Amino acid sequence: MLKRNIDIKKINKFSENCMVGNLGIEITEIGKDYIQGKMPVDKRTTQPFGLLHGGASVALSETLGSFGAELINNENDNIIVGVEINANHIKSVKEGFVYGKSKPIHIGNKTQVWQTKITNDSGKLICISRLTLAVLEKK
Repeated sequence: MLKRNIDIKKINKFSENCMVGNLGIEITEIGKDYIQGKMPVDKRTTQPFGLLHGGASVALSETLGSFGAELINNENDNIIVGVEINANHIKSVKEGFVYGKSKPIHIGNKTQVWQTKITNDSGKLICISRLTLAVLEKK
C-alpha cells in the first residue's frame, strides 16, 4: 500500500526548514501499511512545566499521517490536506523521545483516516490520535 522505495533521508531533508524539522521530528521507518517516526522531548516540544506539549504530539501525529497519505497518493494527481485531528493524551513525558506509528484506517477516493499511537522510551502509550484528510484534485 505505501511506497516503500522512498528514501527516508530525502523525506527528512525535505522537512528540515519547516515546523517538522524545528520540532526535531524524524521519519524512521516506512512499512507496507505504516509509517513511523520519533520526536525529542526537549525545550522545542515541552510546555512551561517541562512536560511534552499536547500540540507537539498532535504535530507528530499529523506529520506521520500526512506523509503516509502522500506515500499512498504518490502516483495520483491529487493533493492531500488535513481536515480534522483529535488526540487523547494518556500519559505525560518529561525527557527522552516519543515514537509514533501511524496506520491507515480508511483509504478512500475523497478521504483518508489515519490513526497514530505515540509511545515513550519504555513503550508505554502517551497519546492516541486520529487524523482525517481530504483527497483533492489538483487544479
